[in-house]
Amino acid sequence: MFKTILIANRGEIACRVIKTARRMGIKTVAVYSEADRDALHVEMADEAVLIGPPAAAESYLLIDKIVEACRKTGAEAVHPGYGFLSEREAFPRALQEAGIVFIGPNPGAIAAMGDKIESKKAAAKARVSTVPGFLGVIEDEKHAVRIAEDIGYPVMIKASAGGGGKGMRIAHSKNEVAEGYKLAKAEAKSSFGDDRVFIEKFIVDPRHIEIQVLGDKHGNVIYLGERECSIQRRNQKVIEEAPSPLLDEGTRRKMGEQAVALAKAVHYDSAGTVEFVAGQDKSFYFLEMNTRLQVEHPVTELVTGVDLVEQMIRVAAGEKLSIAQKDVQLTGWAVESRVYAEDPFRNFLPSIGRLVKYRPPAESKSEGITVRNDTGVQEGGEISIYYDPMIAKLITHAPSRAAAIEAQSSALDAFYVDGIRHNIPFLSALMNHPRWREGKLSTGFISEEFPKGFAAHAPEGEVARRLAAVGAAIDHVLGERKRQISGQMIGRPVKRQGRRAVWLDREEILLDITRADGAIAVRFVGAEGKIGPAHHLISKWKPGDPVWQGTIDGAEIAVQVRPIPNGIRLTHQGAETAVYVYTEAEAASARLMPVVTAGDTGKKLLCPMPGLVVSIAVSEGQEVKAGETLAVVEAMKMQNVLRAEQDGTVKKIHAAAGATLAVDALILEFA
Repeated sequence: MFKTILIANRGEIACRVIKTARRMGIKTVAVYSEADRDALHVEMADEAVLIGPPAAAESYLLIDKIVEACRKTGAEAVHPGYGFLSEREAFPRALQEAGIVFIGPNPGAIAAMGDKIESKKAAAKARVSTVPGFLGVIEDEKHAVRIAEDIGYPVMIKASAGGGGKGMRIAHSKNEVAEGYKLAKAEAKSSFGDDRVFIEKFIVDPRHIEIQVLGDKHGNVIYLGERECSIQRRNQKVIEEAPSPLLDEGTRRKMGEQAVALAKAVHYDSAGTVEFVAGQDKSFYFLEMNTRLQVEHPVTELVTGVDLVEQMIRVAAGEKLSIAQKDVQLTGWAVESRVYAEDPFRNFLPSIGRLVKYRPPAESKSEGITVRNDTGVQEGGEISIYYDPMIAKLITHAPSRAAAIEAQSSALDAFYVDGIRHNIPFLSALMNHPRWREGKLSTGFISEEFPKGFAAHAPEGEVARRLAAVGAAIDHVLGERKRQISGQMIGRPVKRQGRRAVWLDREEILLDITRADGAIAVRFVGAEGKIGPAHHLISKWKPGDPVWQGTIDGAEIAVQVRPIPNGIRLTHQGAETAVYVYTEAEAASARLMPVVTAGDTGKKLLCPMPGLVVSIAVSEGQEVKAGETLAVVEAMKMQNVLRAEQDGTVKKIHAAAGATLAVDALILEFA
């Protein structure tokens, strides 16, 4: 077994590999760019080596820097994680020449299957059913359009060396193909150093299901069940689960056997994933093979009990697989949510900045429920513009799908992040979406259920009453503490309990509140002043805690708490609201206050995220139509097209290509 391994990656996957290596008694070496000098993976590793400037092309993507770091530290093997160099055939070859072991598949397997075009050719040769498409060299935009029209719309334009949704576009028309081709090539070049793309038919209403395979250097290959990854946005996975709610045992076996046959055909000898696009009728087509560890590997680990990172290390060291296909058992259900540094209320545009507070739910294993958080950040850390916006992967495992979803929902409510925008409210809303809970999934789920994007929704029904009760309880605790401050003037006694008007933004809920036997009792006031039964709230919440965790009538809940002027902002199950708690006299005055509205910025194009201006597509005095491209801004390896929302004339341009802009910076004005 290896004594020292180097992790040629960063973020959560580097931390994940370090955890397993540490458990196996293996020393670890981290590499880092100047932007990651204080990163968590650097702190966790036994040793760390600086390899270059912040840009990945000048650090994490430089093979010679990784090889030199191995020589400097005596690392015998390298784990590539995912992304960066993990599927670059030249990387394991360079390591091999230097006498260093690659913890991943052999270069031949990467060449055959890691390249998305070559993998489809290999699959076709092996008579595996594939999606109709064009795998040759695409000369230019006109050629791309001709190919798309031959295949038939819609089509998928996809980076050959890609992954993680980068360099991928869906096109429904000639114009979208031309624009998508250019953007996909640019993103592919920026993210992978390879601008080749291919085009294939986009299957309508598909599901994305993948099979985890594991092989060794002795010819053994097994499959470890499937993962459903249909909940995607911009072709990037958001939520994954194992097993799939679609498959039966027969279909699972067919997909698994096909995946194993394909892996054996290229002498696959590590952890890898064979991806399929599946119809709602359980038909399936080979999509691609990822010759690396997948982002979503934890759900497979939790339902099989197999540590995939450990298996990769053991296989690379020459060991035979210790498990056979008959030993693989799927137990329970696992759900994973990807927590990203992005603003769901601004069309999920990237967010950067310092993690002023980072308080994930505690990892635990109790009463059949497992909560796991794979992360690469810590409180006080910086989310930079240079890398993928993933903050963490939150995974829950339970005996059933419903229980795993419920555990995930509760864990998301307890996941507190401040200092940047993040997608936790969106993930929480997804977890409580009826269609998701029913398992009626497709890759179009998000675009179909959120056609106008995601917006904060006001709490309704039981959730509204729950937040009103928690808001009143928090206000009560704050009031109790204030009354314990010494040196206050003696005045009219303040009544600590009684009638309260709780405003959720402008919606008013009346209730009575009292202290009773270590709990706070809340009674809602209904029509004609009728007082309902008592609801008992028990919590150890104290002023300053970012999450109210406790029970309401014995049911455990978590609510995120943020102070605002004269009130608090509460977030729960995807609902977010400002909460103001008034006495009856205060409420009478508050009802007379005018509502303040935001100023009109309709004639300005503001930068929706911190980023680099790639291009300005218009000039001053130019007339534009709704939907036309105005500018392209790049952030976190993604190019974002900013379009005109309505017809107009460009009055003045305030930014130029190459400029680095802050969020809400002015790009141009309309007349």
